[in-house]
Amino acid sequence: MEWRGFLRPDGRKGLRNLVLVIYTVECARHVAHAIAAGEEEVHVIGFPGCYDNAYAIRLMLALGRHPNVGAVLAVGLGCEYTRPQRIAELVRDSGRPAGWFYIQDQGGTRKSIAEGKDLVQRMRRELAAQTPRVPMNWADLTVGCECGGSDGTSGLAGNPTVGAFFDFLVDQGGRAVFEETVELVGLRQHLLERAATDAARDQLGNAYDKAIRYCRAVRQYSVSPGNFAGGLTTIEEKSLGAFAKSGTRPIEGVIRVAEAPPRPGLWLMDTVPDDHFMQFGYTNPNDTEGIMDLISAGAQVVLFVTGRGSVIGSPVAPLVKVTGNSDTFRRMEEDMDFNAGRVLDGELSLAEAGMELAGLIARVAAGEPSKPEALGHREYFVMYKHQDTPSLADGCRA
Repeated sequence: MEWRGFLRPDGRKGLRNLVLVIYTVECARHVAHAIAAGEEEVHVIGFPGCYDNAYAIRLMLALGRHPNVGAVLAVGLGCEYTRPQRIAELVRDSGRPAGWFYIQDQGGTRKSIAEGKDLVQRMRRELAAQTPRVPMNWADLTVGCECGGSDGTSGLAGNPTVGAFFDFLVDQGGRAVFEETVELVGLRQHLLERAATDAARDQLGNAYDKAIRYCRAVRQYSVSPGNFAGGLTTIEEKSLGAFAKSGTRPIEGVIRVAEAPPRPGLWLMDTVPDDHFMQFGYTNPNDTEGIMDLISAGAQVVLFVTGRGSVIGSPVAPLVKVTGNSDTFRRMEEDMDFNAGRVLDGELSLAEAGMELAGLIARVAAGEPSKPEALGHREYFVMYKHQDTPSLADGCRA
């Protein structure tokens, strides 16, 4: 399979050619969304905090330099620690057009919206005229996956279907990323047995042990009333189903938020906060945060497995929603992209479902909107979190 993508100055290839508006404090949120309103291929993300946070800054920088993003406008109020000027400078260093301003300097809401729309429209014209189109195939693709709103079918069909696709993607030379180490509880030995190397085994063991320490410290495991209503009984049972989305190929190692996989293969993303004296902020307090973390690794497409159903989407990268529950698919067909429940219904083998999902992803990669894209869903969440990511200089502190 082959399709055409957008070539970036760093050599990576994107599936979309977006302008991203980044706001650097909650006080600038309204203006940022007003700038994007009514504009095609303009997405918004932002950080609500007034004080800077290395995790949030690295996340925003990674998204501003994502393969699907062609240009960035950074908007701040003028009081906050996180500086839109530095974000724009670092994005510009990657070869992308970038601009910035403070709302206070522009003279308020209406003037800032007008200035922002003018800048965005100029960037869109520049991208349309100057972005090279190039062939792409599976080896150019990074795909992330997480699950949420799980039920008993998620571990029996939804996640295993993604696992079958991940096996195919890895065999084709692509990069597959799964996360949720807090949903690997009880699976330490299974995890270590999948390590590609001794170094990967050490990384996986450390990530697992940190996740367990974290869950004990905050007295919270990743299992919910909705999971129980869907037929799951324990976090260990949920973890077995969540692990199925990784497929069967060796795990090359562990990456952290805003780190891209350094080579092809299957990777585990550690999104859990590091040990820190403040300990505030739950890891993945909602599904959108985990999806943003996966996109920050350079995932051009993200898969979201949900047995009970979900209506979320994402900015920057198309979200493809997979359910292992045929009843959920029929009830929420406007929002669900792929019905893996047909495996349980006896209509498809697991291998067939994985290849059918690959066909859908190829169409989305070629430009067909996923259902969340078509509906305009672009949910996101950027929070305070303490996690060091050595490979990305933050560069944006005051």
